[in-house]
Amino acid sequence: MPDFSVDNVAATGPMTAKRSQHKRSLILDAAMRHFAEHGYEAARVGDMATQLGIAKGSVFQHFGSKDGLFFEAYKSALRSLPPYLDVPAEVKDMGFFAAVRHRLSGSPRFLEKYRVPYRIVLLGNYGSDLSLKKRIMRFVGTEDPLGAAAFVKMGLDRGEIRADVDQFLITSFLECTFERMHDYLLTAEVDPDLFHRAADSNENKERMIDHFVMVLRGAIGTPQRA
Repeated sequence: MPDFSVDNVAATGPMTAKRSQHKRSLILDAAMRHFAEHGYEAARVGDMATQLGIAKGSVFQHFGSKDGLFFEAYKSALRSLPPYLDVPAEVKDMGFFAAVRHRLSGSPRFLEKYRVPYRIVLLGNYGSDLSLKKRIMRFVGTEDPLGAAAFVKMGLDRGEIRADVDQFLITSFLECTFERMHDYLLTAEVDPDLFHRAADSNENKERMIDHFVMVLRGAIGTPQRA
């Protein structure tokens, strides 16, 4: 088995770059699992390095700091999650609000498939300090990894989304409300203390989704004709 330890890689040449990139990917993958299991505060870079059989300094060589490592883990995690428009064709044909409902109703399947990256995203959104949150917000605003703007454009093109409000504002409103509702529905299992819940919230999941879609439609949807 090849040894990707930084101490055994030559200092120059194309093979060095290839091995360095491979090693960086190994560290990032291990970091995602470690952060997901232990949380940000309890995670230890030294433990990750020991697990990989490399020097702790090698991790810092690639990522600079624990914050830098987590930020790269967050970016990788968010990019791996399905974008808003990743819904079945028949749902997309039904329109913007049908896609919103579909994504919220599929929460258990989402959690089963994306448990580790989703946990990283939760930690970044709700459990990181202000400086890290600023970096996260700049990344999301610049890259839009979940395609929120394209999703809103679809709604506008179909005439489902009101056109008298700035599109950026509508996109921001969607991201804030949808993601919070999505997290609310999912974290009953992952992190039950993250949101306050009524005692019977699990029994009313579909009703809550109906109400959310109704409120969202009222806020950003085209006024319904009588």
